[in-house]
This record gives sequence, C-alpha cells and structure tokens, in this order.
Amino acid sequence: MNRLSQVPMGIIEGRNPVIEALRAGRPISKILLDRNIKSQGAVDQILQLAKVKGIRVEYVDRQAMDVQGSTGSSQGVIAFAAAKKYISLEELFAISREKNEPPLYLILDGIEDPQNLGAILRTAEATGVHGVVIRERRAVGLTPAVARASAGAVEYMPVAMVTNISQAIVTMKKNNVWVTGIDMTGELDYSKSDFKLPTALVIGGEGKGLSDLVRKRCDFIAFIPMRGQIASLNASVAAAVVMYEALRQRSRQ
Repeated sequence: MNRLSQVPMGIIEGRNPVIEALRAGRPISKILLDRNIKSQGAVDQILQLAKVKGIRVEYVDRQAMDVQGSTGSSQGVIAFAAAKKYISLEELFAISREKNEPPLYLILDGIEDPQNLGAILRTAEATGVHGVVIRERRAVGLTPAVARASAGAVEYMPVAMVTNISQAIVTMKKNNVWVTGIDMTGELDYSKSDFKLPTALVIGGEGKGLSDLVRKRCDFIAFIPMRGQIASLNASVAAAVVMYEALRQRSRQ
C-alpha cells in the first residue's frame, strides 16, 4: 500500500482524540478502557457514543493498556481504528471549491516534532484552514502522538502528504494560490499580507526554517515582528500567529 495514500494509525490514544474519532465517524473496531477508570465526563461520552455505534468496549488492566499504547499518555482509553487517509492536492483544491471560499492552506516544510504538528493541526482546524500539506521524508506524519497532541483535530483537518514541498508550491501557484513563506529574514510584515486572497502559508522546520528551494518558490517571504531578546518563535506558535491573522482578515470580508 502506498504510504502517500494511507496513514498507518490503527491505534488512537487519549479521551478527547477517541471522542473526536467517534464523532467524526472513523471506523472503530474496539475500545479498551482501564479497568479502574471512573465512568464520568469524557468516559461517559465515549461509552454513550460506542453504544450508539455498536462498538465493543473492553475493560483491561493498566499493564495491557501500556502494551497496546505508544504515547505513554492514553488516559486509560485506547481505540482500534481504521487508518486515516491522506488526501491529494487535487482533493485539497476540491475542498476549497466546495466551501466556496478563497483557498487557505498551510504547508509545513519539515516539521519533525509530533507535539508541534499536533498543535498546528489543532490551530488550523480552529482557524478555518482548508488543509495542511506535509512532506513525506524527514518530517513527522500522522502518528498516534500527533493525534494525541491535536486533541482530536486530526479527525477534521485534511492532510496531504507530498514527496516534494517545492513542487507542491509550484502546483499551488498553477492553481492561482499565492504562497507566503514565514521566516525571520523576510522583508514583509506578515500582518501587511493580504490573506483574503487564495493563500498558502509556508512554515519551516524546527531550528532550520525554510529550505533554500522552498524560499525561492514562494511569492512572498513575511516575518513576524519580535521585540524581545529571542530571535524566533516555536514553529507551532509562529504558525498560530499567522493563521489567526488570516482568520481576522477573512472575518472582515
């Protein structure tokens, strides 16, 4: 099976990620609960949703939970689900057409930390981004740790995986999408960019920033003003700042 079409993520860990997987209609074969878990709050929601959907729930010892999990933070809840599929760039463009909105995408040039990618997906879902593009190599994919960090947003945010980010940018531009890279060396204040236009925002990898070829492919390079002693922001924070500016501008349309 082509890695670009399907994510090998059969296990979902954590209360909120499992709830969102159930709500989103992801096929789930079985849910494991810690034998000593208290049936209240999120756990009650999981039990109710599982009952409605006819999903088997098993209570097991903590040791069995640890064997099945990989993140170390299952919160006593693990679901066995069908793999989540990546989509193509063409499908990404179709999503924007269906929304009848100017495209708004986020392109990640080598994010390697699962916590960063999870946080980015969570913010992208909250700010109305139509989809996220990640690269296949030297970057994190949609792992259980990413799903956990996204608090379930991975269930709602379309993600395309590509072999070449610079080529993906070329494809974006051919589809009339303006591409803005975010980098501390940029000459344009990000808040002065017109994100009401069809836009793809490009965020570089942790500690590396934008690669040279990706930088050359962008239409604009914008910076986030910094007044303190620290020269740069964490990748997920930088992405959040710019995505919320795009949301602010588009909300005024």
